Amino acid sequence: MHAFHKNTLWRAGNTLLTLGIGLLLSACAVGPDYQRPPAPATHDYAPTAPPRTAAASGPGDNAQQFVQDMDIPGQWWTLFHSAPLNALIDDALKHNADADAAQAALQAACENVRAQRGAYFPSVDASVNPTRQKTGSVLSSNVASNSTLYNLTTAQLSISYSPDLWGGNRRQVESLVAQANAQRFQLEATYLTLTTNLVNAAIQEASLRAQIDATRSIVADQEKIMTTLQRQQTLGDAPEAAVAAQQAALEQSRATLPPLEKQLAQQRDLLAALSGRMPSDTIDARFTLDALQLPTELPLSLSARLVEQRPDVRMVDEQLHAASAQVGVAIANRLPNVQITANIGSAADSASSLLSTGTGFWNIGAAITAPLFDGGTLKHKQRAAEATYRQSAAQYRSTVIDAVQNVADVLHAVQSDAAAVASAELADRAAARSLAIAQRQLALGDISEMAMLNAEQTWRQAEITLAQARANRYVDTVALFQALGGGWWNRHDVAAAASP
Repeated sequence: MHAFHKNTLWRAGNTLLTLGIGLLLSACAVGPDYQRPPAPATHDYAPTAPPRTAAASGPGDNAQQFVQDMDIPGQWWTLFHSAPLNALIDDALKHNADADAAQAALQAACENVRAQRGAYFPSVDASVNPTRQKTGSVLSSNVASNSTLYNLTTAQLSISYSPDLWGGNRRQVESLVAQANAQRFQLEATYLTLTTNLVNAAIQEASLRAQIDATRSIVADQEKIMTTLQRQQTLGDAPEAAVAAQQAALEQSRATLPPLEKQLAQQRDLLAALSGRMPSDTIDARFTLDALQLPTELPLSLSARLVEQRPDVRMVDEQLHAASAQVGVAIANRLPNVQITANIGSAADSASSLLSTGTGFWNIGAAITAPLFDGGTLKHKQRAAEATYRQSAAQYRSTVIDAVQNVADVLHAVQSDAAAVASAELADRAAARSLAIAQRQLALGDISEMAMLNAEQTWRQAEITLAQARANRYVDTVALFQALGGGWWNRHDVAAAASP
């Protein structure tokens, strides 16, 4: 471009930039400055302090100790010491569709922040407009040749800038950053839900396998009793009523088996879906209760720390922050705004003459606009933003209360589970001891085979009760890790997109 054009553009740009910086530095951000709500004042989860130890349930399940302010590992499920479970979760984190969707949503939120930050800078557009025109002969032509038919080529650079006088754009960026951070915690909640569901599905599979094995043994024992009774009836030693009663008991036991097998098949389908597979795909992992180790140390965080750890609380906190910033945006929209524009370019009757002397033009100007009357639209939008903020504040309080209640409920459950498992373990030992006595009596001829088989059924039923109690304890241990946030701040197994 001609030196004159360059100097003119340089001066116009400097003037625009200086004016913009001066206005920006003198600007303020209207609206409330966000302050995080205070943490709950309470330090306990019950009127009385909870016990520090959950009772031992037996040889396979040691006592669980509650450790105050224990840091939760990012891969908390490894505390169950199951290599197949660890491998399944690692694979699921790479292929689960919900996790991929949450990652993409976070990336979109971050890009929206970067896009909004572009409003801090001037907008520069370049254009070239070649035209061929015909002017009426009674009119004076726009070019020196006075020809009524001519070419006109215009090339120009347009600059526009809106100084953020009242901080409206800064509040909008602040709101979008908060929304991106909320999406970051939504991503963490998705990971936590996914891993929790996977561990619980593995525990339920292990429990169902134990119940199915015990139920099949009960059915086999009852079939033996049925055969003995039928033989005795043939010999006239057993009444028909006894045979009919045993037949009913046998069919009742058989009827309990299909529902258990259905639940096991559904748990396998669930494991496949959570790991990003179809139900027809093969999963090599098989889970049993004896292959899972109960964590002996359980975290116990104060409620004041809980609001920092729970992804759902942090997400609602960021949503409250976004609503606060939107109040500032609504206020800024009601105030006067300045639009600075500048144009520089060249117009000639041929493209080759665009850089010639005398073809250049430029202009710079500013416009101040202020809303005078809009039927109350902007006022009511501000009130709506303020009401949304109050709504978000109430939702935050509700979420915090729910989070504390969730931890309190899980702590009660862990304590009750320990007592239930201990009782089931004692019942199982007593039934096993009774069976051992019955087997010795049978060898000595003191009791019938039917009596011994009945003792074995009692033991198998105690095994089912114990398996259910152990599974409940595992599930509620998982629930405690989930209720306390799942250690997402220590997680390094997946690469989450960095939020602004």
